[in-house]
Amino acid sequence: MEFFGEVAAWFSDPANLFGSDGLQGRIGEHLILSVIPLLLAVAIALPLGAWIGHSGRFANLVINIANIGRAIPSLAILALATMLLQAFIVSIGLRQFASEIATMIALTALAIPPILTNAYVGISEVDDDLVEAGRGMGMGEGQILREVELPVALPVILVGVRTAAVQVVATATLGAVFATGGLGRFIIDGIAQRRFDEVFAGAIAVATLSILTELAFGFVQRRVTSPGLRGRRTALREGAQAGRAAGV
Repeated sequence: MEFFGEVAAWFSDPANLFGSDGLQGRIGEHLILSVIPLLLAVAIALPLGAWIGHSGRFANLVINIANIGRAIPSLAILALATMLLQAFIVSIGLRQFASEIATMIALTALAIPPILTNAYVGISEVDDDLVEAGRGMGMGEGQILREVELPVALPVILVGVRTAAVQVVATATLGAVFATGGLGRFIIDGIAQRRFDEVFAGAIAVATLSILTELAFGFVQRRVTSPGLRGRRTALREGAQAGRAAGV
């Protein structure tokens, strides 16, 4: 109980909450480290996954590469990116931001696989009758993708974005190992100085931010899913439950 009292005292100390080295400043740094890679990953993976799902070309190759990327440990990706990219970043005059840029590149690579996979799966599973109806109305392939397939696949795509967002927010903590800012600084610095109340406070902050990210994207997903799709999923779920109850 004494330890938790020390953690509570840490959170109640204004010196730990405000300023560039306080909780407020570290949250801002953490969000920058997380939001930029997520936006880059969406810009890269969503068009690629949508095109693969629509055309069916190179699907196995790209998805297998993405799955290999998901199998590599997050810390290994960060370490490789830092070692391989930091010297180049310094050479182009960005020494001050070398660690942050290398970390964001690594986090972008980490966020691409779930977005790419879900975009491909969501588009490829759109009902063929809807696609053929669009062609029958004279739509071009690009128009079908934008106006038919993407709206229907949006809930599945957002699941991938939500997964990537939570993963990036949590993994950005490891950037502190390579001298970046963010909430991971509390954990790394706390361990180095044997201030375990600070370590625990940092862990709470990271967990809270990850949970809030999950809840925020879940809310957005529910809001943008059309009532027709929600009703369809509800009907399918009720049908499945009825089937299980009947022993089917």
